Amino acid sequence: MEFDYIIVGGGTAGCVLANRLSADPKTRVLLLEAGKNDNYHWVHVPIGYLYCIGNPRTDWMMKTASEPGLNGRSLTYPRGKLLGGCSSVNGMIYMRGQAADYDGWRQMGNAGWGWDDVLPYFLKSEDHHDENKPLHSSGGEWKVSRQRLRWDILEAVQEGAKEFGIEPTSDFNAGTNEGSGFFEVNQKNGVRWNTAKAFLRPVIKRSNLKVMIEAHTRRVILDGKRATGVEFEHKGQLVQATARAEVILAAGAINSPKLLELSGIGQPDRLSDLGITPLHDLQGVGENLQDHLQIRTVFKVTGTKTLNEVVNSLWGKAKIGLQYALNQSGPLSMAPSQFGMFTKSDPSLETPDLEYHVQPLSTDKLGDPLHPFPAITVSVCNLRPDSVGATHIDSTDINRQPDIRLNYLSTERDRMVAVKSIKQARQLMTAQVLQQYQPTEMLPGPHIATDAELLREAGNIATTIFHPVGTCKMGSDDRAVVDAQLRVHGLDGLRVVDASIMPKIVSGNTASPVIMIAERASEMILAEAR
Repeated sequence: MEFDYIIVGGGTAGCVLANRLSADPKTRVLLLEAGKNDNYHWVHVPIGYLYCIGNPRTDWMMKTASEPGLNGRSLTYPRGKLLGGCSSVNGMIYMRGQAADYDGWRQMGNAGWGWDDVLPYFLKSEDHHDENKPLHSSGGEWKVSRQRLRWDILEAVQEGAKEFGIEPTSDFNAGTNEGSGFFEVNQKNGVRWNTAKAFLRPVIKRSNLKVMIEAHTRRVILDGKRATGVEFEHKGQLVQATARAEVILAAGAINSPKLLELSGIGQPDRLSDLGITPLHDLQGVGENLQDHLQIRTVFKVTGTKTLNEVVNSLWGKAKIGLQYALNQSGPLSMAPSQFGMFTKSDPSLETPDLEYHVQPLSTDKLGDPLHPFPAITVSVCNLRPDSVGATHIDSTDINRQPDIRLNYLSTERDRMVAVKSIKQARQLMTAQVLQQYQPTEMLPGPHIATDAELLREAGNIATTIFHPVGTCKMGSDDRAVVDAQLRVHGLDGLRVVDASIMPKIVSGNTASPVIMIAERASEMILAEAR
């Protein structure tokens, strides 16, 4: 069990790393995934995310701590537990974020991470459906497709948004995502395209690449200030593997800091209290946790079709099953959100800070059955929250989830943006073109009027869209965990490559930025080895 590189986590970043680092047949690579294979049918049918989230076969089944900003509620916090990681259970939306996000990273002292620096790494793996589109490329591993269905009500929402200055855009990924449009998705012919299919499966038979599933890493092994390998459980046995060059943590924004702490890397007092011998003092491990919180407003409509009526009818269910069986289209090919908008909570802002996900369906709360009447959900999230949380282990049991505290809506600005978001969603529904559908507010409800009432209801109805980042942040300050080459500060032979290294959350969905991070890191790792 001796390798050049050991990658912990076969998820969104890990599959990319395994592909790129094993390209040289002389380099031996071990990829460890604690979950199972991705050969589960609901992974591949796009609507199947509903059956993967909250399913112990595919989800770590985490929960947040009770959140004061959400009126004491604890949220379910899905994390992918299989090859492909969260790319196997997410919403499939292809989104890079804004150029200003990455320029901000560079301005924070992270050389080589500005928009002009990272764009080539987005392009490297992209296989875009329109090869002639500016700032896109084709032929890479990461499929980007149009969605394979349409809804009249969503097209009407796009037309209505123009009345309030939100103009259609042909591309959310050209550096500024302001405007409205239909999301592009990571699918191929109506089937989910995860990183296991894109990056791992084509190279899995390489003789120098070993992939082990159901291999649960317990700790990184340190020899002084150098990482020399890992210890993991596999089929009831405790196994040690040695890394001649590097150990690379790609377990995600929750599990990468967890593994560092289990290895004695983090805040010494916190570790000592758990009976863990502190081996390396890094105050930022598990800190700087950021996420996107969405507020779900719901409007009943008339005179148009939504998914609600379709799935509440036996004929409707049969029809959508037949559509998918014949040509992989229709509602079963749906991403959770089809139509989006990026706009500003305040016109004085330079770039959009709000993202809308508009869906032709509705429920009382996520996971509940769809309503029996036509309705739409207009979700809106603050793209750049000020609220920051933390995640830390509270036990040495590797099977126990860490304590996850997001501190949602804990700052005055975030609370103000939440109230403005609901007001803006309401205003959108007053568009003249939408009046033919008689939109009637159901959630939070028209009786919720004052700012105080709106804030309280935001706490009752808001939920995560599962974008945790930042817990092993990149930088040079006293709370940074990795440097601009993603090497863990003060240690040799150890890097972190996943969403946890983001110093600030990006202004959009996070899967494709993580692929970019892994592409960038792979090049850095290989260059350093030469």
